[in-house]
Amino acid sequence: MIRKIVQIDEEKCNGCGLCVPACAEGAIKIVNGKAVLAADNLCDGLGACLGDCPQDAIRIIEREADEFDEAAVDEHLKGTGPQPHGHHAGGCPGSRAMAFAPSHPAGEQSAGGKIASRLRQWPVQLHLVPTTAPYFQDADLLIAADCVAFAHGDFHREFLEGKALVMGCPKLDDNNAYLQKLTELFRVSSIRSITVLRMEVPCCGGIVMAARQALTASGKNIPFREVTIGIQGDVKG
Repeated sequence: MIRKIVQIDEEKCNGCGLCVPACAEGAIKIVNGKAVLAADNLCDGLGACLGDCPQDAIRIIEREADEFDEAAVDEHLKGTGPQPHGHHAGGCPGSRAMAFAPSHPAGEQSAGGKIASRLRQWPVQLHLVPTTAPYFQDADLLIAADCVAFAHGDFHREFLEGKALVMGCPKLDDNNAYLQKLTELFRVSSIRSITVLRMEVPCCGGIVMAARQALTASGKNIPFREVTIGIQGDVKG
Protein backbone atom coordinates (compact mmCIF):
# COMPACT_ATOMS: atom_id res chain seq x y z
CA MET A 1 0.00 0.00 0.00
CA ILE A 2 1.01 3.63 -0.55
CA ARG A 3 1.16 5.53 2.73
CA LYS A 4 3.09 8.15 4.71
CA ILE A 5 6.25 6.92 6.36
CA VAL A 6 9.52 8.27 7.79
CA GLN A 7 12.54 8.67 5.54
CA ILE A 8 16.01 9.27 7.02
CA ASP A 9 18.70 11.04 5.02
CA GLU A 10 21.87 9.08 5.77
CA GLU A 11 24.14 11.89 4.56
CA LYS A 12 22.60 14.41 6.96
CA CYS A 13 22.31 12.03 9.93
CA ASN A 14 25.19 12.29 12.42
CA GLY A 15 24.03 9.44 14.65
CA CYS A 16 23.23 11.60 17.67
CA GLY A 17 20.33 9.27 18.53
CA LEU A 18 17.84 11.93 19.65
CA CYS A 19 15.22 10.46 17.31
CA VAL A 20 15.35 7.04 19.00
CA PRO A 21 13.56 7.93 22.28
CA ALA A 22 11.32 10.37 20.36
CA CYS A 23 9.71 7.41 18.55
CA ALA A 24 7.21 5.84 20.96
CA GLU A 25 6.90 2.81 18.68
CA GLY A 26 10.63 2.06 18.74
CA ALA A 27 10.73 2.18 14.94
CA ILE A 28 14.14 3.90 14.75
CA LYS A 29 17.47 2.44 15.80
CA ILE A 30 21.14 3.38 15.40
CA VAL A 31 23.14 1.11 13.11
CA ASN A 32 26.80 1.82 12.31
CA GLY A 33 26.46 5.38 13.57
CA LYS A 34 23.34 6.21 11.54
CA ALA A 35 19.62 6.26 12.33
CA VAL A 36 17.63 3.69 10.36
CA LEU A 37 14.01 2.57 10.23
CA ALA A 38 13.84 -0.80 11.99
CA ALA A 39 10.76 -1.96 10.04
CA ASP A 40 8.09 -0.27 7.94
CA ASN A 41 5.22 -1.73 9.97
CA LEU A 42 6.54 -0.12 13.17
CA CYS A 43 6.31 3.44 11.78
CA ASP A 44 2.92 5.17 12.04
CA GLY A 45 4.03 7.96 9.69
CA LEU A 46 2.96 10.75 12.06
CA GLY A 47 6.47 12.16 12.39
CA ALA A 48 6.80 12.66 16.15
CA CYS A 49 10.55 12.25 15.68
CA LEU A 50 10.96 15.11 13.21
CA GLY A 51 11.34 17.89 15.75
CA ASP A 52 14.03 16.00 17.68
CA CYS A 53 16.48 15.78 14.77
CA PRO A 54 19.03 18.65 14.96
CA GLN A 55 20.31 17.79 11.46
CA ASP A 56 16.91 17.97 9.72
CA ALA A 57 17.63 14.46 8.44
CA ILE A 58 14.11 13.08 8.89
CA ARG A 59 11.08 13.78 6.75
CA ILE A 60 7.74 12.20 5.94
CA ILE A 61 7.24 10.83 2.44
CA GLU A 62 4.64 8.69 0.68
CA ARG A 63 5.79 5.35 -0.70
CA GLU A 64 4.91 1.68 -0.94
CA ALA A 65 5.20 0.30 2.59
CA ASP A 66 3.76 -2.36 4.87
CA GLU A 67 0.73 -1.20 6.83
CA PHE A 68 1.36 0.15 10.32
CA ASP A 69 0.79 -2.74 12.77
CA GLU A 70 0.05 -1.87 16.41
CA ALA A 71 0.31 -5.52 17.46
CA ALA A 72 3.78 -5.71 15.93
CA VAL A 73 4.72 -2.53 17.80
CA ASP A 74 3.57 -4.06 21.10
CA GLU A 75 5.62 -7.18 20.50
CA HIS A 76 8.61 -5.11 19.42
CA LEU A 77 8.48 -2.95 22.56
CA LYS A 78 8.13 -5.99 24.82
CA GLY A 79 11.34 -7.34 23.42
CA THR A 80 13.20 -4.04 23.63
CA GLY A 81 15.14 -4.05 26.87
CA PRO A 82 17.96 -1.74 27.89
CA GLN A 83 20.58 -1.94 25.13
CA PRO A 84 23.89 -0.16 24.68
CA HIS A 85 23.35 3.00 22.68
CA GLY A 86 24.68 3.23 19.15
CA HIS A 87 26.95 6.21 19.80
CA HIS A 88 29.84 3.87 20.46
CA ALA A 89 29.78 2.93 16.79
CA GLY A 90 30.01 6.48 15.49
CA GLY A 91 28.00 9.69 15.40
CA CYS A 92 28.68 12.97 17.15
CA PRO A 93 31.73 12.56 19.46
CA GLY A 94 30.34 15.16 21.87
CA SER A 95 27.22 13.02 22.39
CA ARG A 96 28.96 9.66 22.75
CA ALA A 97 27.73 7.90 25.89
CA MET A 98 30.52 7.31 28.39
CA ALA A 99 30.62 6.07 31.96
CA PHE A 100 33.67 6.61 34.11
CA ALA A 101 34.79 6.57 37.71
CA PRO A 102 35.02 9.92 39.49
CA SER A 103 38.53 11.38 39.48
CA HIS A 104 38.78 10.94 43.27
CA PRO A 105 37.15 8.52 45.74
CA ALA A 106 34.05 9.67 47.58
CA GLY A 107 34.80 12.35 50.13
CA GLU A 108 38.36 12.88 48.92
CA GLN A 109 39.59 16.26 47.77
CA SER A 110 41.91 16.86 44.86
CA ALA A 111 45.38 18.33 45.25
CA GLY A 112 45.43 21.76 46.84
CA GLY A 113 42.15 21.22 48.66
CA LYS A 114 40.01 21.72 45.55
CA ILE A 115 36.67 19.92 45.35
CA ALA A 116 37.02 16.92 43.04
CA SER A 117 34.42 16.27 40.35
CA ARG A 118 31.80 13.66 41.19
CA LEU A 119 30.55 13.35 37.61
CA ARG A 120 30.31 9.71 36.52
CA GLN A 121 29.03 9.91 32.94
CA TRP A 122 28.75 11.85 29.70
CA PRO A 123 26.61 13.41 28.22
CA VAL A 124 24.45 15.04 30.89
CA GLN A 125 22.09 17.30 28.89
CA LEU A 126 18.64 15.73 28.91
CA HIS A 127 18.19 16.10 25.15
CA LEU A 128 21.43 14.21 24.51
CA VAL A 129 21.48 11.34 27.01
CA PRO A 130 20.58 7.91 25.59
CA THR A 131 17.79 6.49 27.75
CA THR A 132 19.25 2.98 27.50
CA ALA A 133 22.76 3.95 28.65
CA PRO A 134 24.17 1.39 31.10
CA TYR A 135 24.93 4.08 33.69
CA PHE A 136 21.17 4.50 34.25
CA GLN A 137 20.70 0.87 35.30
CA ASP A 138 20.14 0.50 39.07
CA ALA A 139 21.05 4.17 39.41
CA ASP A 140 19.99 6.94 41.74
CA LEU A 141 19.02 9.65 39.26
CA LEU A 142 19.64 13.36 39.77
CA ILE A 143 17.55 15.69 37.56
CA ALA A 144 18.95 19.20 37.89
CA ALA A 145 17.92 22.55 36.45
CA ASP A 146 20.82 24.17 34.60
CA CYS A 147 21.42 26.95 37.11
CA VAL A 148 21.63 24.77 40.22
CA ALA A 149 25.26 23.75 39.82
CA PHE A 150 26.27 27.42 39.49
CA ALA A 151 24.18 28.63 42.42
CA HIS A 152 24.95 25.90 44.97
CA GLY A 153 28.64 25.82 45.81
CA ASP A 154 28.67 22.27 47.19
CA PHE A 155 26.64 20.75 44.33
CA HIS A 156 29.14 17.95 43.61
CA ARG A 157 29.62 16.68 47.15
CA GLU A 158 26.12 17.27 48.48
CA PHE A 159 23.97 16.18 45.53
CA LEU A 160 25.91 14.68 42.61
CA GLU A 161 28.09 12.12 44.36
CA GLY A 162 27.03 8.56 43.53
CA LYS A 163 24.27 9.58 41.11
CA ALA A 164 23.58 9.54 37.39
CA LEU A 165 22.85 13.07 36.16
CA VAL A 166 20.55 14.70 33.62
CA MET A 167 20.08 18.44 33.39
CA GLY A 168 18.05 20.99 31.46
CA CYS A 169 16.29 24.36 31.53
CA PRO A 170 12.47 24.24 31.64
CA LYS A 171 12.22 27.91 30.67
CA LEU A 172 14.41 27.93 27.55
CA ASP A 173 13.90 24.35 26.34
CA ASP A 174 10.87 22.34 25.22
CA ASN A 175 9.44 20.94 28.44
CA ASN A 176 7.20 18.55 26.47
CA ALA A 177 10.34 17.03 24.97
CA TYR A 178 11.72 16.63 28.50
CA LEU A 179 8.49 14.93 29.55
CA GLN A 180 8.75 12.43 26.70
CA LYS A 181 12.45 11.78 27.30
CA LEU A 182 12.03 11.25 31.05
CA THR A 183 9.03 8.97 30.52
CA GLU A 184 11.13 6.77 28.25
CA LEU A 185 14.08 6.88 30.66
CA PHE A 186 11.93 5.80 33.61
CA ARG A 187 10.23 3.13 31.52
CA VAL A 188 13.30 1.36 30.12
CA SER A 189 15.82 1.87 32.94
CA SER A 190 15.85 0.42 36.45
CA ILE A 191 16.07 3.75 38.29
CA ARG A 192 16.22 3.28 42.07
CA SER A 193 15.43 6.84 43.16
CA ILE A 194 14.80 10.27 41.66
CA THR A 195 16.01 13.59 43.08
CA VAL A 196 14.94 16.77 41.29
CA LEU A 197 16.95 19.93 41.98
CA ARG A 198 15.26 23.19 40.97
CA MET A 199 15.86 26.86 41.55
CA GLU A 200 13.41 28.87 43.63
CA VAL A 201 12.27 30.96 40.64
CA PRO A 202 8.72 30.03 39.46
CA CYS A 203 9.68 29.02 35.91
CA CYS A 204 11.95 26.31 37.29
CA GLY A 205 8.92 24.37 38.51
CA GLY A 206 8.54 23.08 34.97
CA ILE A 207 11.31 20.54 35.40
CA VAL A 208 9.65 19.15 38.53
CA MET A 209 6.30 18.96 36.74
CA ALA A 210 7.87 17.13 33.79
CA ALA A 211 9.57 14.63 36.12
CA ARG A 212 6.39 13.94 38.10
CA GLN A 213 4.25 13.56 34.98
CA ALA A 214 6.85 11.33 33.38
CA LEU A 215 6.95 9.10 36.44
CA THR A 216 3.17 8.72 36.33
CA ALA A 217 3.21 8.04 32.58
CA SER A 218 5.93 5.42 32.95
CA GLY A 219 3.81 3.38 35.33
CA LYS A 220 6.77 2.98 37.69
CA ASN A 221 6.79 3.50 41.46
CA ILE A 222 10.14 5.16 42.18
CA PRO A 223 11.00 7.14 45.34
CA PHE A 224 10.86 10.84 44.41
CA ARG A 225 12.48 13.82 46.15
CA GLU A 226 12.28 17.51 45.24
CA VAL A 227 14.87 20.03 46.50
CA THR A 228 14.74 23.79 45.94
CA ILE A 229 17.89 25.93 45.78
CA GLY A 230 17.75 29.66 46.47
CA ILE A 231 19.18 32.16 44.02
CA GLN A 232 22.02 32.79 46.49
CA GLY A 233 22.78 29.08 46.71
CA ASP A 234 21.04 28.13 49.96
CA VAL A 235 18.99 24.94 50.23
CA LYS A 236 15.35 25.93 50.73
CA GLY A 237 14.10 22.40 51.27
